[in-house]
Amino acid sequence: MIPQTKIEEILNAAHIEEVVGDYVRLKRRGANFSGLCPFHNEKTPSFSVSPAKGIYKCFGCGKAGNAVNFIMDHDNLSYIESLKYLAERYRIEWPQQENVNIDFERAVKSEKESLQILNNWAADYFEKQLWESEEGLNIGVSYMEERGFRTDIIKKFKLGYSMESWDHFYKEATTNQFNQDLLVKSGLVKHNEQDRTYDAYRGRVMFAIHGSNGKIIAFAGRQLKKDDKSAKYVNSPETLLYHKSNELYGLFFAKNSIRQHDFVYLVEGYTDVISMHQAGVENVVASSGTSLTENQIKLIKRQTDNVTILYDGDAAGIKASLRGIDMLLEQGLNVKVLLFPDGDDPDSYSKKVGSAAFNIYLETESRDFILFKVKLLLKDAKGDPLKKAQVTRDIVESISKIPDGIKRMAFLRECAVLLDMNEQLLITELNRSRKGFLTQKEKEWISTEPNEIPYEEEVLRLTAGENNFTQEQYLVKLLLLHGDKPVEGYTNVAHFILHKMNEDELKFDHEIMNLLVEEFRMLITQQTTFTTQTFTQHTNTIVSSAAAGLLSVQHEVSSRWATKYDVIMDHPDDVFMNDINSALLYLNKVTVEKLLAEAELEVMKAQEKKDESAETVYQEIHMLLKAKQQEMSHKTGTVILH
Repeated sequence: MIPQTKIEEILNAAHIEEVVGDYVRLKRRGANFSGLCPFHNEKTPSFSVSPAKGIYKCFGCGKAGNAVNFIMDHDNLSYIESLKYLAERYRIEWPQQENVNIDFERAVKSEKESLQILNNWAADYFEKQLWESEEGLNIGVSYMEERGFRTDIIKKFKLGYSMESWDHFYKEATTNQFNQDLLVKSGLVKHNEQDRTYDAYRGRVMFAIHGSNGKIIAFAGRQLKKDDKSAKYVNSPETLLYHKSNELYGLFFAKNSIRQHDFVYLVEGYTDVISMHQAGVENVVASSGTSLTENQIKLIKRQTDNVTILYDGDAAGIKASLRGIDMLLEQGLNVKVLLFPDGDDPDSYSKKVGSAAFNIYLETESRDFILFKVKLLLKDAKGDPLKKAQVTRDIVESISKIPDGIKRMAFLRECAVLLDMNEQLLITELNRSRKGFLTQKEKEWISTEPNEIPYEEEVLRLTAGENNFTQEQYLVKLLLLHGDKPVEGYTNVAHFILHKMNEDELKFDHEIMNLLVEEFRMLITQQTTFTTQTFTQHTNTIVSSAAAGLLSVQHEVSSRWATKYDVIMDHPDDVFMNDINSALLYLNKVTVEKLLAEAELEVMKAQEKKDESAETVYQEIHMLLKAKQQEMSHKTGTVILH
């Protein structure tokens, strides 16, 4: 087991706004931060991060927790893996003991964990072959020097070399106890028709592909010899770690620069990203030769709303990518494009003109995509009215994707001038396109009619469902906020609440809320001191997530009420005992209402069976509960309609 003191050390060092900020573009909102939730698709931020409490909460999908919970959910890692990731990020020494030693990762059975271990080892192997083998130096390093890559950039991106040998990598990997099945699944080795195992990347320069968290999730190998039978690049297959459509090459290295500049350059290949870093431009990512996907766009959206796409001047390639750009517009991104002259790409042009001139070109030559598209397509029309009509429809279709109405109209008016078209005609066409677009979107929101719920289930659902859960949540929230505070006659507030619950025979129906109550009960029984962090940093991630969700506040009371409007509001710390007594009373009332509903159902069943004896018993119970309900309602100030 990892010592609790070590867990606390890691969590205390892991600032929640920094951990989440590695994945989500956060903006300060008072004492907290907000951003677009990384766990569900949304256009209006509902994701909140509280540095003071060390927690996050999405008020859209309900996800909540501490730094460990976030890494677990976002990167699909285990609790131990997430702790270790945070320890590495904050340079905290990982405990060396029997159960958590350096061989821990080799002992895990999960295929995903094993793949990660293999990728880490493989990246080190390829890097070692590049710098320490004669073949790597003569071929791999020479190639990179010809491309103009500096040593620091090569090491930054962890580039490497795979030996020309038939199975050099395979033999090294099996010697290091990696099994053949795992090696094949990773794509690092293959079987031929004679069932011989061989290295998949023989004689290639290796590009390690980092995930957004910095972990190596895949590889790409570039061919160095001229061979028409062999592909220029060999890429890792889809694995549990790597889904090509969900990744952007270079994102891990670009995140800080993207946020600093509030825009990102989008390029095609690995060497484009590396060359731009060498030229001092770090806010750049690559789609790695694939058509832009919705998940890749979401990754961009989390970092910035502004994208500049860099093209090498190939008109056919540009036209093929137009659909992907429309997808960027649909997500509300501001899109610009930039063409390099003479068929150059970012890699070749940066080396041709040098870093200073390259940066100036980037800053001065970008154009808004819509206006660029108009000029590009008009060249093909060449005065042909039918082609011009199709160009107009294509342009209006792109504009229709833009969610912001003001932006749509601004582009439409400028395009009307460029196309020499009547503005009202374009507006009519836009409305037609927009209507079709919205109808398609609205289909996603149409829900089917719910199944008819039997009367008995409906009664119990209404009385014991949301109301009861809400009261249980509120009482647990009060336990978290004030449980460790002193109260006369009891050890603390938590002791008082649990004593009252036992006295009134109040029990929680909802499993997670009951789990937190039992945790408080155990701490009190063991006479263990606790704070709010005992729960938000709990090793049981169900407890920590639930605690974070309950402690999160969607809206804070502004200090201006007191300073400007002279409205003085009670501070929660001054009136918490009133809140606790009220919460206990309401929970008691909800419990009585649940029992009352159950008694009503039993009376109905007895009447259907014509069982007068049972009917009399349940009617008496019903009367007693009704009287109790009246008493509780009088105390809470509510009115019961008969």
